[in-house]
Amino acid sequence: MVKNLQSVLRVLPREIANNLEQEKIEEIRIRANKNIILKYIDREEVTEYIPSQRDLLSALQIFCDNSIYSYQSQICNGFITLMGGHRVGITGNVAMKDGVVTNINYISSLNIRIAKEIFGASDEVITKVLENGKINNTLIMSPPGCGKTTVLRDLIRNISNLGFTVSLIDERGEIAAMYKGIPQNDVGLRTDVLDNVSKSLGMRMAIRTMAPQIISTDEIGTKDDVEAINYGICSGVKGIFTAHGNDIDELKLNNSLNKLYEEKIFNKIIFLEKRGIIKNIYTLDKNMYVSDNQNLE
Repeated sequence: MVKNLQSVLRVLPREIANNLEQEKIEEIRIRANKNIILKYIDREEVTEYIPSQRDLLSALQIFCDNSIYSYQSQICNGFITLMGGHRVGITGNVAMKDGVVTNINYISSLNIRIAKEIFGASDEVITKVLENGKINNTLIMSPPGCGKTTVLRDLIRNISNLGFTVSLIDERGEIAAMYKGIPQNDVGLRTDVLDNVSKSLGMRMAIRTMAPQIISTDEIGTKDDVEAINYGICSGVKGIFTAHGNDIDELKLNNSLNKLYEEKIFNKIIFLEKRGIIKNIYTLDKNMYVSDNQNLE
């Protein structure tokens, strides 16, 4: 489902906005002194329109409701979120102080990623995560581009609507797509969102203040993430997470994820081969992980 594109269309040249195939558009690349490129589901279109750097700055000002200062923290993270959940990536000259990004000057390109929700993406996965009315501590893994985030968003929405209180740590704003404190994507009735905060800090904050039954975040993989997950599990909170990886061997190559694996934190480790399609599952059984094909790990 494509969200309302009005927040995007208002910065595009009229000839592009009027002819945009809204149901198929995925990305709009706007680069200074280069042709605007439209990326559709099935093709790429190089338009004849060539914006100037001033045009890019004007577009960014419109995206920021003519108050770039109020969006400064988002800009320093390299993106802003628009009404509807659409996300604008920003590149340019990065200003830093003491190792921290303080601004992005001389904007050189904008990448508008069109928000889409796929209801039903988690239909197969949820039967493994929720069994006999109880949530399994679950890690969902796949290579980039196979739909982990899409599946996780739909999974959180369904679990939340079934009656579970969820704390979602949305570090990069890709799951709930918060706009001025309001989720632009449907993440469920009982989901509380912390965005623009590191996963590890956000998990600890949510556990201490929101009394969640479930914590969830996307793309774990650092030592700090592992410590926060252990803190949550030891506090009696269930966890649903995603990470990059094609198979169990790739999981083990990540020292942090391997630690969670060796400590048997997860009841289920689910590998996806494409959006919502399960390639393999490892289930914790008698303190051992058993795959669908019965190979012991």
